[in-house]
Amino acid sequence: MARAGTTPARSKGTSKAPVRPSDALSREQKIELYYWMRLTRSLEERLVNLYRQTKVVGGLFRSLGQEADAVGSCFALEQRDVMSPLIRNLGAMLVKGATPVEVLKQYMAKGDSPTRGRELNIHFGDIGPAGSTRGFLGQISPLGDMVPVMTGVTLSFKMRGEDRVGLVYIGDGATSTGAFHEGINFAAVQKCPLVVIVENNGYAYSTPTHKQTAARQFVDKAIGYGIPGLQADGNDVLAVYDVTKQAVDHARAGHGVTLVELITYRRKGHAEHDNQSYVPPGEIERWAAENDPLDRYLVVLREQLGVTDEEISALHDRVQREIDDATDEAERSGPPVPLDALVGVYADPPAEQPLWFRRDADADAYGTERPEGWGTWNASETKP
Repeated sequence: MARAGTTPARSKGTSKAPVRPSDALSREQKIELYYWMRLTRSLEERLVNLYRQTKVVGGLFRSLGQEADAVGSCFALEQRDVMSPLIRNLGAMLVKGATPVEVLKQYMAKGDSPTRGRELNIHFGDIGPAGSTRGFLGQISPLGDMVPVMTGVTLSFKMRGEDRVGLVYIGDGATSTGAFHEGINFAAVQKCPLVVIVENNGYAYSTPTHKQTAARQFVDKAIGYGIPGLQADGNDVLAVYDVTKQAVDHARAGHGVTLVELITYRRKGHAEHDNQSYVPPGEIERWAAENDPLDRYLVVLREQLGVTDEEISALHDRVQREIDDATDEAERSGPPVPLDALVGVYADPPAEQPLWFRRDADADAYGTERPEGWGTWNASETKP
C-alpha cells in the first residue's frame, strides 16, 4: 500500500495511469456521493434553524467543510461492516442508514427518538449480527476511546471468522490520547480488520495542530505501529473513497489495520456556541471560496460525467423535500415521559416504580422529593 506522498509505480513501457477504486463506481453511484454530501449539509442547516428557535436540546456540532470525509469514507464500506462516528460524521451515519427524522428527533430530545430523549446529537447506534442491523456504533464522548472499542469489535470479527471490517473516526487531537495509542497498537498486533480515519482539520478544538504534536503529518504515526499509512485530500470525495477502499480491502483480506489521514478543514467551531476567535482572519473565508467539497465535486460531475443543471436541481429539490418532511414529523413528536428514564438502564422492563421512597407513606410527611437522611440535608430542617 502507498505511503503518504508516494504513488504506485507504473509498469515499464506504458503510460497508462493506475486504476483508482472510484473508477469502478457507476455514474449513479458518483451522483449518489453528491446526494449524501448535500443531504448532510442541508440537514445541518435545518438543525441550525431549529437550534436558534431553542428546539434543539444541548449543543449543535457542524461538519461544514468536512462532508466529503464522512461520506466518501463510509461509502467504501459494505452493509455488513461496522462504523463508529464522531460528532462531525453525520454524513457517515446517513450513508450507513440513519435517517434525517431520527437525527432531528435525537437532537430535539423527542420521546420517540432513538434514545428516548436521553442523549444528544448522533449518540445512538444500531449494531448486531451482519445483515440484521445498519452497522453503526453509538459514539461515546471521551475522544480516542472508540479506537479500543472498535478494536474489540473487529477482534470479535476475526475470532468468529466473519468477513467484516470496522472503521473508526478520530480527530487530529485524539491521536495524542493514550486510548488511541493503546487501541491502535493492540489492533496492529492482533491484525484486526480495522480502518482508523484521522480527520486532520487543523484544530483540536481551539488548539492548532502544530501546538499539539511535533509530527509533520499524522500519517507518519502509522510506522510506529508497524501498519500502512495512507493520506488523501479530505475535500475530494473521490480521493477519500479511493484511500478508504484500499484500506477496507486490505483489512478484509486479513492484513490488519490501516491508518488513513484526511486533510480537511472545519469551517465551524467545535460547536455552535464556539465563535472561532482563535482562527486567523480570512482563513475560513479562503477555505469556503477555494476548497469547498461540494463545490469542487459539482465541477467533477458536470465536466467529467456530464451531469446537467436540471439533474442537480432535481437532486436539491429531493433533499429539500426529505428534510421538510422529516422536520414536520419530528415537530409532531412529543417529549419523553418520565418513566422512559428507566427503560433499558438496569432491567427491561423496569421493575422499579417512581418515587419508591413515598410508597405507603403520607405525602405530607415530605417537604421535598428527597427522603429524610439523604446526603447532608434533612427535610425536617425546613419545617417550623
